[in-house]
Parts: sequence; structure tokens; C-alpha cells
Amino acid sequence: MSLLKSAGRVGSLTLASRLLGFIRDQLIAFTFGTGWVADAFVVAQRLPNLFRALFAEGAFNNAFVPIFSRKHEGEGAEKAFVFSQDALSVMAFWMLIFCGAAMAFMPWIFPLFAQGFSDEPATRDLGIELTRICFPYLGFMSLTALLGGVLNSLGRFTAAAAAPILLNICMIAFNLAGWWMGLGNTPEGGRLQAWAVTVAGVAQLALLMFAAARAGAPVWPKLPRLTPDVKLLLMKSVPGIISGGVTQINLAVATSLATAFAGGASALYYADRLFQLPLGVIGVAIGVVLLPTLSRKLRAGDDAGARDVQNRSLEAALFLTLPAALALIVIGRPILHVVYEHGAFTREATLHVMPALAAFAVGLPAFTLTKVFQPSFYAREDTRTPMYFAMATVAVNIALSLILSRSLEHVGIALASSIAAWVNALALIFTAVRRGFYEADARFIARLPRILLSVAVMSGLLWALLAYPLAANYAERAGFLAALWGLLVLLAVGLVSYFGTAHLTGAFRLSELKNPGGGASK
Repeated sequence: MSLLKSAGRVGSLTLASRLLGFIRDQLIAFTFGTGWVADAFVVAQRLPNLFRALFAEGAFNNAFVPIFSRKHEGEGAEKAFVFSQDALSVMAFWMLIFCGAAMAFMPWIFPLFAQGFSDEPATRDLGIELTRICFPYLGFMSLTALLGGVLNSLGRFTAAAAAPILLNICMIAFNLAGWWMGLGNTPEGGRLQAWAVTVAGVAQLALLMFAAARAGAPVWPKLPRLTPDVKLLLMKSVPGIISGGVTQINLAVATSLATAFAGGASALYYADRLFQLPLGVIGVAIGVVLLPTLSRKLRAGDDAGARDVQNRSLEAALFLTLPAALALIVIGRPILHVVYEHGAFTREATLHVMPALAAFAVGLPAFTLTKVFQPSFYAREDTRTPMYFAMATVAVNIALSLILSRSLEHVGIALASSIAAWVNALALIFTAVRRGFYEADARFIARLPRILLSVAVMSGLLWALLAYPLAANYAERAGFLAALWGLLVLLAVGLVSYFGTAHLTGAFRLSELKNPGGGASK
């Protein structure tokens, strides 16, 4: 299966998850708005997700996949599966200790990530309780990520991409159950949402274990043992913990600083959820497929094939990410109006979230470029270089967040995250080029200006429509139906103008979805 087809399958499942996530977030916004229960829950679910990105996606994906692929190609499936079983057992043992200790010491850990709650005892205490309920999710998802790495390395991407759908289903079901029980915007409703997170972790782990068994990968926990291969994995995981989780580290810093502003943490959460839709469908999907694909080609000595895969990934990422970023900036308010502005989520909340969404969108191409270029290093088992860049990125993010939040409040925090993402992406690109990991080919060089022209045409049309003909659709008392059909018009015009211009200029052709590697237009 080609890289674009594999990425398309992952992206399709991710899109399904994100669409369910829209429903989930609409219910959360309708129920909790940007109030104190929402702030407590946002921080509570952020903490296990932070450590999940560090231990699971950072360490046991970026370091595990190349080692597993090497063993599978060079020593056979049986030894590769023994290695993965040892890795899973060590991970399970570590997660048991870490999660237990974190839950015990949460009254001291939580204030580090929610400094603004120190003057709000009710929000702080509820946040500590909700975090303890959510935290086992980290352990379940870390094991799920490792099993996903095994399946991805075997070319089976479906189960791991489908697993997040279960989280959204659980949270939607628990939210509706809360309404049925009459909990609504109360601490009890927040507790129910926290339990939904942990239950979803159990469900996702069960799905991946079943998928691994069906794939003929006997990976089950047993008594942990530190074999030489596991020691190598742990050594390579330390840099990966930092570099792989840089986005979550930055978001954790942002959340902590945002708690100093009323409704700041929940505003960043809602903006980030919309921002994550294109990032997940495009950047994460390409990154998930790219790492094992690059690893296999480099192990086979196919350097030309590796360069072609990198260029096609970059081309597809920019073609899809740039219009998404501009659309979030230009028509962010109509999107927020339709998706969130119901129930406890007021017009004031929309105007509170809108500039943060635009600030996040500025960094969307950078986050996607990072997903494309990090695998160039990981596939060569170099986890240190991305780590150094990630450390610098975190420092830039913290410094800029402290500076910009003084005048721009939560919007300055989102903008700092985007600027830091660009620092990280550009450092990765320049280093990959200098070391010979990447070289732009003629097809990419020819297509980039055509992509930029297509984006400019789309953005201009959207701005013109929103500035005059559709401005009344988003007035104070225009109503939901007016906002909805206005957004549908904007989306239709945006899609037709962008893909039409891209087709006319040769930036991208629909036929390439069937034959991604061929038919390049120069």
C-alpha cells in the first residue's frame, strides 16, 4: 500500500474521530461553557495527555518503531515479537508505579500545572479530584501506543487510527448520561466526564490487544526483564520523551499560565480542539505512516525511495495544511459560532476563543512540518537531535508566553506556542538538509508556488464573502440557521476555489490519489 493511501486511511479514521470529537466538544461546551468546572476538567484531562505524549508517542513510538523494524527485517518476526513483549512488560510495570505515585502526590503536582487556581480553592480541589480519576488513562494509552507501533510497523494502520474514536464515544455517552441524571454544569457532571476518559483508555487497550492477536503478533504483558534490547530502547527513549512530546509540553505550559485569566484555560482548550482537526487528519496521519515507511526503505538501502517518500509527504502536507490554517484564521468566528455557541457557551465566549484559534492556526503548518521531518531523524535512530531542538522550543515557548500574556492574555500564550513551533520546524528542516537527509526534488519546487497561489485565491474569496454578503449571518440575533447556511456557503466556496485553482495550476491533481507516485507535473 502506498504512503498516501496508508496516510489516507489513517486520516479518514482520524477525521471520523475528530468529527465525533466535534460532537463531544459541542456537548461539553453546551454543558459547561467556559466556567470553573470546565476549567478544572480541562486541566485534569490535560495532565495524563501530557505524559501520554511524553512516554507513549514520544518514547515508545519514535524509539520503538525503528528498533522493531530493524529486528523484524533482520532477525525475523519471532525475535521482533519477543522484543515487543519485553518492552510492553517494562512499560506496564513503569506505568503502574508512575501512575500510582502521581495520583498519591497529586495535591502537590496539580498546582504546578494550574498556578492560577491557587486563589480559587473550589476549582483547585475539583481539579485535583478529576485529575486522579483521569490519570489511569495514561497507563492504558501508553500500552495502546506500543501495540499501535507494532501494528504500524507491520503495515496495519487501521486499529491504532480507529482507537481514538472510542474516547469520543465514551465521553459523548457519559455526557448524555449526565444530562439524563440531571447533573449538568455541576462538579458531579465534571466527575462523570473524568470517568469517561479512564473507561475509554480501557476500551482502546482492549481493541489494540485484539488487533495485535489477529495480526499474529503475540504481545502480552509478563514479568518485566531488562534485556539488552530493552535497555537500548530506554536509552533512545530519553531524547524521544522530550522531542516527541514538545507539543504537549508547550500546551501544558500554556494551560498553566492561562489559568491566571478567567476562562483562559477552557478558551485555549476549545481553540486547540478545532486546531487539532487538521493537524490530526493531515500531520499526525502522515507522521504515523512516514516513520515505518522511511525505516523500511533505509534498512533496504533505498535512499532514492526514501527521498521521494519525504518529498511526497511534504508536498501533501503543505497542500492540505496551508489552506486549513488560512481558513481557521479567516472564518474562525463562523466556525466557532456554529460548533460551540449554544447553551452555556455564549457570544462572549465565542469572541473570547476566536483570537486564540487564529493564533494557534498561525503555527499549524509548522506543527505539520515537524511531523514530516522528525521521522527523518528517528528512522536513522537519531533521537538526540530532535531532543535538542525540542528543548530549545520549550524555552522559547515559555519565554514568549510570559512576555506576550502580559498584554494579550490567553491569546499571547497561543501565539507563543505557534512561534515556538516554527522555531522547531525550521531547525529540523535546516539540519535535515545540511546532513543530506532531505533534498527538494524538481516536482516539489515546481508545485510549491502553485500551492501558495491557490491558497491566496481561496483566502481572498473567503474574506470578501465574510466582509460583506455574509456578515449579517453572524450578527447578535441572526440565529443558528443563518450561521449554519452561511458557514456551508463559506466552506463550499473555499473548497471549490482552492481545489479548482490547484487543478488549473497543476498544484495537485485528483488522479494522484489513485497513483500518488506517478504523473508528476513539472
